[in-house]
Amino acid sequence: MKIPELLAPAGNLEKLKMALLYGADAVYMGGKAFGLRAFSDNFEEHELKQGIDFAHSLGKKAYITINIFPHNDDLAALPDYIRAVAAMGADAIIVSDLGVFRIARQVAPALPIHISTQANSTNWSTVQFWQELGAARVVLARELSLADIRLIREKVAVELEAFVHGAMCMSYSGRCLISNYLTGRDANRGQCAQPCRWKYHVMEESRPGVYLPVVEDERGTYIFNSKDLCLITYLPELIDSGLDSFKIEGRMKSVHYVATVIKVYREAIDAYVSAGGAFHFKQEWLEELQKVSHREYTTGFYFNKTTEQDQIYTSSSYLQTHDFIGLVKEYDPATGRAVVEQRNNMKVGEKIEIMQPGRENFVQTIRAMFDAEGHAIDVAPHPQQIITMPVDKPVVPYAMLRRPEAKRGFE
Repeated sequence: MKIPELLAPAGNLEKLKMALLYGADAVYMGGKAFGLRAFSDNFEEHELKQGIDFAHSLGKKAYITINIFPHNDDLAALPDYIRAVAAMGADAIIVSDLGVFRIARQVAPALPIHISTQANSTNWSTVQFWQELGAARVVLARELSLADIRLIREKVAVELEAFVHGAMCMSYSGRCLISNYLTGRDANRGQCAQPCRWKYHVMEESRPGVYLPVVEDERGTYIFNSKDLCLITYLPELIDSGLDSFKIEGRMKSVHYVATVIKVYREAIDAYVSAGGAFHFKQEWLEELQKVSHREYTTGFYFNKTTEQDQIYTSSSYLQTHDFIGLVKEYDPATGRAVVEQRNNMKVGEKIEIMQPGRENFVQTIRAMFDAEGHAIDVAPHPQQIITMPVDKPVVPYAMLRRPEAKRGFE
């Protein structure tokens, strides 16, 4: 049985560490230039090196995105940047453009190249073309069905990667011009303003200022707003398809999102493998994925062509059942106390859940908190305030504290 790589997004160094510690086999990340997520934190060059080294220290991999569609002005600095990334020890670069591919082959011939989903590889002949050029991997277009993926796998030897979870772009393979037209920010050069999430009305030319009733509610309609992809219930089919890498979307998502989603997919993949392919789905996995910020879930194009049921017309808001409130920095087994960095207002008496890599979640009440000087406090209101608190079970660094939204509580 081929065990697929679990590939996680890393929008900054903290998210990179969280993703790898919570079970990712590899991460993909971008520098300050040449990537399609210009508004995520991204990495300075010295941070790229730190991230690559951290991944390698765990026996894992790091891929660098260079997936813009460059104009002539972008090419001047590109060769030196690719050389620098190769010298850092990156395991591959992810590219969309043939010109970038050509330059990479010239200046860093030993550096593996992955072909981005932006390159729109929707058939086996295209994938075979990239294989013949020397690509190590092709990230398939999101518009493919599982049957399409199986056929491509039969026809090619190159590694195949596909998205299995996260936000879906409303435009074909992410090739969107709406942001460029409305704001001057070019989505294909990493500057998307996400106008697909905005509210819209229709206005007829001869009646300026009159908003026509195509709305789903009084605030507007969200005609471009896709549901989020989620394939956790279909892992056997995905593994049997021959995919080499399962990709999670979300370089602009929170550390809570990255850690939770990666932990769920890691547990599910490991459970499938350890059971010899007998997959017993746990409802708690889906419940975990409801705890992070997301839109309603869909299976995208994998099993049928998308319909209006895969869009959200009534809202652009996200759903989540839990709030991330703290990150464990240290734990003292002698005192049973954890050092916690506050990420949201937290109070003594609140019932919280603690999630940590490689261990089961547990629920406890915050019995006491102490500030940096050791004084007892009832509330930690300050962003990133350092506090200590007793915990009911041992915890590890990067364990996360979260609480249910007020209307939910713990059952």
